[in-house]
Amino acid sequence: MHIFRIAVLTLCLFSLPFSSFAQLESSYVPHRVFDAKEKRFSDFEAMVADLARADVVFIGEQHDDPGTHRLEIAVLEGISRRRANVIVALEMFERDVQQQVDNYLAGKISEQDFLKNSRPWPRYATDYRPLIEFAKAKGWRVIAGNVPRRHASQVGRSGLSAADKLPESERGFLAKQFSCPTDDYFKRFTEAMGGHPGDSKDAPKMDAAMVERMYQAQCVKDETMAESIASAAQATPNALVIHYNGAFHSDFRLGTAARTKQRMPKANIKIVSALPVENLDSITTDKDRKRGDYLLFTLRPVKKETKS
Repeated sequence: MHIFRIAVLTLCLFSLPFSSFAQLESSYVPHRVFDAKEKRFSDFEAMVADLARADVVFIGEQHDDPGTHRLEIAVLEGISRRRANVIVALEMFERDVQQQVDNYLAGKISEQDFLKNSRPWPRYATDYRPLIEFAKAKGWRVIAGNVPRRHASQVGRSGLSAADKLPESERGFLAKQFSCPTDDYFKRFTEAMGGHPGDSKDAPKMDAAMVERMYQAQCVKDETMAESIASAAQATPNALVIHYNGAFHSDFRLGTAARTKQRMPKANIKIVSALPVENLDSITTDKDRKRGDYLLFTLRPVKKETKS
């Protein structure tokens, strides 16, 4: 009987089209989890169990890494087995489209209308739709927490004074208070700007004033997302807020993570930093260990060579 079952299973597998084999192969996400506190490699399930006990979780992603995005939904699924009261907060949607998000989750508008009016990020279908759809299925709130891009751009051009000139109807899309200290975050930001196109040979150089204004725009984003997280947590006591953002916003407990801690000093905040690497079997963690509570290493996709 066992031999018969194996034969039937083998026949079914070989009768699948090639595309089905490709789908089966892509279901596995090569990864490794490093527990920074314990200073040792752990496993995904142990990490998720710990995250589920937190008040706020930051998932710091590399926006262009497909492995990270597939593990992001796995984190959400794992937490759902342990927590019923969860709020999903996203850098990828801005405060002024919150009503669109709410209407879609409530089934009041179609997905087509939702996407038409909410300015989703590129690759939404593969990268962020699974998070939205999972939250919708669970009946969870989704927070569009970021500052509208048009206002962040204006701060980047004119400085923080641009926020004071906004009409009352628009000012509420930004955090009530801003802080832009010249701390380690500022140092990391200016170093990161060293790779900005403005530093290329053929592009105009960025002067110190320009970098400062860009940093102020960054601070406005951090403050606004932190305020969104804190407001959601205050409105729903005992909920776990899991926030998805670019890793720079939460690495080393700086940026949005630091601004959230200021607003929620007693909160248990956990940081996950996703790090794509070339080889999962030869990872060094010394320089990255302080990025967060957990380092989530993924296997960087091999770039296909283009024929000239």
